[in-house]
Amino acid sequence: MLKIEKISKTFNPGTINQKAAISNLSLQLNEGDFVTVIGSNGAGKSTLLNAISGTWFVDEGKISVDDIDVTSMSEYQRAKYIGRVFQDPLMGTAADMWIEENLALANRRGKFRGLKIGITRKEREFYYEKLKTLNLGLEERLTTKVGLLSGGQRQALTLLMATLQKPKLLLLDEHTAALDPSTATKVLDLTDQLVSENNLTTLMITHNMQDAIDHGNRLIMMNDGVIILDVKGEEKASLTKEDLIKKFNELSNGTLDNDSLLLSK
Repeated sequence: MLKIEKISKTFNPGTINQKAAISNLSLQLNEGDFVTVIGSNGAGKSTLLNAISGTWFVDEGKISVDDIDVTSMSEYQRAKYIGRVFQDPLMGTAADMWIEENLALANRRGKFRGLKIGITRKEREFYYEKLKTLNLGLEERLTTKVGLLSGGQRQALTLLMATLQKPKLLLLDEHTAALDPSTATKVLDLTDQLVSENNLTTLMITHNMQDAIDHGNRLIMMNDGVIILDVKGEEKASLTKEDLIKKFNELSNGTLDNDSLLLSK
């Protein structure tokens, strides 16, 4: 479902601030894969997601989604195939628009928009039933402005919006980092639910080692713009936080005295 072939990205080339963010990286995700991505700050995690989504173009290499070459496509063109949830709950939604209006925008992404009634009765019923699955009571607040929701409610809505059209690929960019632990757990449970129900191919960046171990069927670790570890199945399930720190030290040829420098517990 996702195939990345030898991509590289360097920022500020030829200057004193030159930074090779991704170097000759290749990665393949099969349909239904739920891959968690961990690594230290500056490892290239967000650069990877931005390259996939089209926020910026790679310097070399190729990116394909469901055998469609998206390498030269703009971000809005790729949005037809890719859903994304950001770290900031304020992103991904329109604060001054109603809940149902936000859902309507998400539901019509990539579709032709003609001159017709804003939201039909049938659509409103559809949004009601979808919101009901969140168990947050938002189905009774269809005409509430999204800006009035809590961070957790807004992130849950953003998740629903990103998966409404069952994208070929779902990108989660530290989407629980700005939430308190209790709310983050609820959003992660909802993530598991939506990914499983829709069999979504998913790439999730996280700074939390335990979340990386507990969620998904595969885990990759990045360092200096390359993938240094790729585990799945029983090997992933048996990992501990201590294992990840040890593997990071071994594979990066570095020493990590404090695991907070790599990931949060």
